[in-house]
Amino acid sequence: MKLLGYSAFVLSLAGVCSCGTGKDAAQLTKSGLDPQKFESVINGDSTALITLSNASGMEVCVTNYGGRIVSIMVPDKSGEFKDVVLGFDSVGGYTPEVNKSDFGAAIGRYANRINQGRFVLDGDTIQLPRNNYGHCLHGGTDMGSLGWQYRVYKIENATDSTLTLSIDSPDGDNQFPGNVKAFVKYTLQSDNALRIDYSATTDKPTIINLTNHSYFNLSGDPELSVTDENVWINASNYTPVDSTFMTTGEIVPVKGTPMDFTEEKLLGKDIESDFVQVRYGNGFDHNFVLDTNGSLEECAARVFDPRSGIVLEVFTNEPGVQFYTGNFLDGTVTGKKAKVYNQRHGLCLETQKYPDTPNKPAWPSATLRPSETYGSTCVYKFSTKQ
Repeated sequence: MKLLGYSAFVLSLAGVCSCGTGKDAAQLTKSGLDPQKFESVINGDSTALITLSNASGMEVCVTNYGGRIVSIMVPDKSGEFKDVVLGFDSVGGYTPEVNKSDFGAAIGRYANRINQGRFVLDGDTIQLPRNNYGHCLHGGTDMGSLGWQYRVYKIENATDSTLTLSIDSPDGDNQFPGNVKAFVKYTLQSDNALRIDYSATTDKPTIINLTNHSYFNLSGDPELSVTDENVWINASNYTPVDSTFMTTGEIVPVKGTPMDFTEEKLLGKDIESDFVQVRYGNGFDHNFVLDTNGSLEECAARVFDPRSGIVLEVFTNEPGVQFYTGNFLDGTVTGKKAKVYNQRHGLCLETQKYPDTPNKPAWPSATLRPSETYGSTCVYKFSTKQ
């Protein structure tokens, strides 16, 4: 799609998305969203809702505010379409003044935690915002030092099934070095897979680690717990954490522990275990060291909901996936269609470098230099079984 002036571009998107604008009555998306409720100006930048669809009837709605996936409509085993991600009915629901959440966001500059918000790069010590147990989480998300999930991405291009967003992060943004230009491309494929491709460049050495933070509930009903879903993770090892959720630097086997998902099992089986790592995480909130060797052809993780029959498979070229089971959802947040989000009513599979990689030289590097282009891919593929 040829880029137009912003107002014309939004109107053009409305045609792509079959969404009414202006004085016309709003036409809701398949997931029941009103696109007009996502049209706003935040910090001087315009926001919108963009809808992707494929020939199978699958629909994905994304807002350029935080690059957030707002809804994903997929068929269940009976052919009924269900929304399988948590989120809000308007762009205002995502603002930090209302809800400090990462629902559906494109996280940057650095997903997950950096120990004490500090790292050394080429001999220079960098101090980042400290917003989580003294650590820097998801690029710094406190008021006044917001991460990318609270920024407005620029809409570069959109078609029926693709959307490309970009963000310019200046040198010193949350104290990260380098002027960084990053792109996030969403592609809804004909096989009911949502592919997310990240790329970035910098003008001075920096670190970068991008991911998507969607909360999935494959039942299609966020009032049901994900502890009744079955989970498999293609990882023989994981990175344990201390009581502040910081990785210790070890890589240890999952075998013989509740961390073992190498055989598909009910999520609720071990989530209340007295195992120290489960106690520290208040459930599962850990990086798993994938056995896929960066191959996009090999499945990294799979979740199956017996109630809906919906299956989610995850593919990535990243070395790790952070598996988080919504342990800190506490019923204080009301999402789409006035549904209350309670503990463990959503789970995340965040493909990424390991947490605190800049302080652990033996782990896969997150350093990006001016001569390089950062690239990362995550594929969320949906299907059904009886």
